[in-house]
Amino acid sequence: MGSVYSVLQVNQYIKNMFSQDYLLPDISVRGEVSNCKYHSTGHVYFTLKEEGAAIACVLFAGHRHGLKFRLEDGQKVVVRGSIEAYVRDGKYQIYVKSAERDGEGDLFLAFENLKKKLSEQGMFDAEFKRPIPKHVKTLGIVTAPTGAAVRDIISVARRRNPYVQLVLYPAIVQGEDAPASIVAGIHALEEYGVDVIIAGRGGGSMEDLWGFNDEMVAHTIFQCAVPVISAVGHETDFTIADFVADKRAATPSAAAELAVEEFALTERALEEYKTLLHKNMERHLHSAKMNISLKKQQFIAASPVSKVKEHRMNCIRLGEKLDGDILRVMKDKRNRLGLIAERLHALSPAKRLSSGMAYLSNEDGKRISAVKNMKPGDVLVLRMQDGEAKATVTECLPAEESF
Repeated sequence: MGSVYSVLQVNQYIKNMFSQDYLLPDISVRGEVSNCKYHSTGHVYFTLKEEGAAIACVLFAGHRHGLKFRLEDGQKVVVRGSIEAYVRDGKYQIYVKSAERDGEGDLFLAFENLKKKLSEQGMFDAEFKRPIPKHVKTLGIVTAPTGAAVRDIISVARRRNPYVQLVLYPAIVQGEDAPASIVAGIHALEEYGVDVIIAGRGGGSMEDLWGFNDEMVAHTIFQCAVPVISAVGHETDFTIADFVADKRAATPSAAAELAVEEFALTERALEEYKTLLHKNMERHLHSAKMNISLKKQQFIAASPVSKVKEHRMNCIRLGEKLDGDILRVMKDKRNRLGLIAERLHALSPAKRLSSGMAYLSNEDGKRISAVKNMKPGDVLVLRMQDGEAKATVTECLPAEESF
């Protein structure tokens, strides 16, 4: 048996071969970007591919300052760097130092063409976006029956509202059969009568997500009578389904948060409404009681019995006033009558007759107060205190001749 080498020795030998090759230390390679990932450290990992071949690439954060565009799946680029072997894994990759666009990839071009077409048809317009119901009772899910996406949706939905009903349509979300399966799932859940549909999957390359860039899927989402939330890929991934859906979520977990209202918040809101309702009821009841009391007083004031009592009291007061007025008038009249009586008594003929005077009249009772009213032969009647006497006039003398 010949010499035996360790894995490390073999990998190290291959690494040395790569470094000594005249072409590999500084090479430019053309291909289409796929599986592009921006790491939190700032490094960018992606695959450069063409039909029938692919090679891994890494662009370290220190070389990103010269990059004039953001690397995305589907782009055709020319990268420049060195091809080196990675001793630990026994793999080789391109360590990219710079990259330039080399035209758009076929998938990216198809994506842009469909996006432009549907946009011109108005399928992305905000006026067609339906609001997501606030309190969802039944949530439909169109995604693969296994995987992180469905687990995240179920976990978040159960945590936010354990009473919501989840209906899963196990769809094919990758490959040639994905569009038809996604369309069937949306139709099935729409017919079932769910309140909201989440259609999505986890992240991946543009090829992986291509089922959600299908025109048939876009039309199905747009025409669906139920609001649809698109939850495809991660925050940096966009699909046609995202643009046409009523709401776009960056991740399946975010879609579940958008679709399912947190039950605890609903309970607190109901308690607040309950407290407010009680306060309003108490205020209205107090106001009603005050109004009833006022109406009662007004009714009592307007009652016939009250009116009769009021008129009776008025009659009593008027009667008392009338009695007082009568007594006052009678007293006044009595006083005046006394004065008149005294005055009449002073002028009374009887009083004068008692002082020796006589009342002279003719036989008809007509008083004679002057000599000129008499003539000789007239019969006169003389009334005195103790009686009367008749006399005949024998002579009439004027006053100047009588003395």
